[in-house]
Amino acid sequence: MDELVLRHRAAACPVARLATVRPDGRPHVVAVTFDLDGHSIVTAVDHKPKRTARLQRLRNLEANPAASVLVDHYDDDWGALWWLRGDGAAAVHVDGPRHQAAVARLVAKYGPYRDRPPRGPVIEVTVARWVGWSAESAG
Repeated sequence: MDELVLRHRAAACPVARLATVRPDGRPHVVAVTFDLDGHSIVTAVDHKPKRTARLQRLRNLEANPAASVLVDHYDDDWGALWWLRGDGAAAVHVDGPRHQAAVARLVAKYGPYRDRPPRGPVIEVTVARWVGWSAESAG
């Protein structure tokens, strides 16, 4: 399946997984809300309960900006399976125009954010490489 088709499908999905690298080299993966536009994927720290405001993903990116975002679709009809991963470098924005633009993108995508927009840091992954797979194109 064409990468652009997979990117279009991925953009419509409600959840992705953000993978970062811990300072000791171990992987760290969390489920996130996100928006995908072109080669930019954004997510933000929102009001949902967290154990701490100093999140591991933010500490990881301070030490190493490498990040991957995985979006996938599972179905009991395995002919409908697909996934898309964007690998790149992440930047953390705590305020300013990039933060505001990312929050606006997330508010436009997620209804619950309309009443309570994310106020925490924004993570923006600039994708350098897309990798994907689809059962439709594999068969």
